[in-house]
Amino acid sequence: MTTDTLASPGTAPAGRPRRRTGGIRSNENIAGWLFVAPVIVILGLFLLLPILMALWVSLTDWNGQGSPFTGDVPFVGADNYSRLFTEDGLARRDFMTAIRNNIYYVGIVVPVQTALALGLALVVNNRLLKGKSFFRSAFYFPSVTSSVAISVVFLFLFANSGAVNRLLALVGIDGPEWFADGRGVLHLVLGAFGLDSPPAALTSGGPFGLSWWEWLSGPSVAMTSIICLVIWTTSGTFMLMYLAALQNVPVALDEAGMLDGASRWQRFRYVTLPLIKPTTFLVVTLGLIGSWQVFDQVYVMSQGDPAKTTLTPAYLSYRTAFRDFDYGSGAAISFVLFLIIILLTLFQRRLMADRDEPRRGRWRRRRVPEGS
Repeated sequence: MTTDTLASPGTAPAGRPRRRTGGIRSNENIAGWLFVAPVIVILGLFLLLPILMALWVSLTDWNGQGSPFTGDVPFVGADNYSRLFTEDGLARRDFMTAIRNNIYYVGIVVPVQTALALGLALVVNNRLLKGKSFFRSAFYFPSVTSSVAISVVFLFLFANSGAVNRLLALVGIDGPEWFADGRGVLHLVLGAFGLDSPPAALTSGGPFGLSWWEWLSGPSVAMTSIICLVIWTTSGTFMLMYLAALQNVPVALDEAGMLDGASRWQRFRYVTLPLIKPTTFLVVTLGLIGSWQVFDQVYVMSQGDPAKTTLTPAYLSYRTAFRDFDYGSGAAISFVLFLIIILLTLFQRRLMADRDEPRRGRWRRRRVPEGS
């Protein structure tokens, strides 16, 4: 027995989908683009366009005279970049010295400020703590104060007769000349064990124009004072981020851990830390970006001295462009710094990714056989 199915006049033939033309959705799309168009124009005009202009400058030998977009400016291509990595000279040595200084700076600042911010957040999140508002404001106050003003204050604190050296004198320690001492901290530690002169194997050669002894110097005494300043001023901001994350942790999970007999450290390690992992990623990422862009503290406190041990890539880019009038090399340094930040951020994201998440491309839906 067969039955005939009559198609209604308003329906399209089977197997050929109808194509929508116009309608409410298209009007919404047009309205959406009209609303975001001013923001796109502003960002393109004041953000994307200057970046493209700086990229062009990094490919030229512009000295700041006239416009860099005229035919009179020599086009050098990638020479400004190659001088930073392959050509022996002062440009490569200064850039690699700045990279070395910043590596030690990042290696100390990011872990310490992250741990300190988490510790402060745990303290002010304690239910038994009295005066929480006072401590939260006190810990956060250095973060909202002008970095230039705090840098000037630290210049007085770490002066030869400043408060820091006076406190060290009370315990019988002769404090150094903080901002005039370019000795590496690791060299000082080795010198305390009698290793004052470097081995010949560490001074004969090294990558990118610096000897291995110079790469292994550690942060200088002057850079150490800047590191202390930055950790003190940035931990308060990250403390607020951790505090917001801790307050979103369900109390029931912590109580369930207590009922199961878990200690305080076990509850913190296996319950709290995994739940605040996205915040940790945010804190470490922002700290990493800010540490590679450090400029104002170096500009106010040392300007790269002594012996270029506080020189950073951001300050070197400024000095090369606006003091040496080599705008092409200064722009090239800034774009290399930008690439370093992007690569480190991607590496950190991959490092902190959840290992139990299925990888894209390898996950396939399992087809269930019919009739099972």
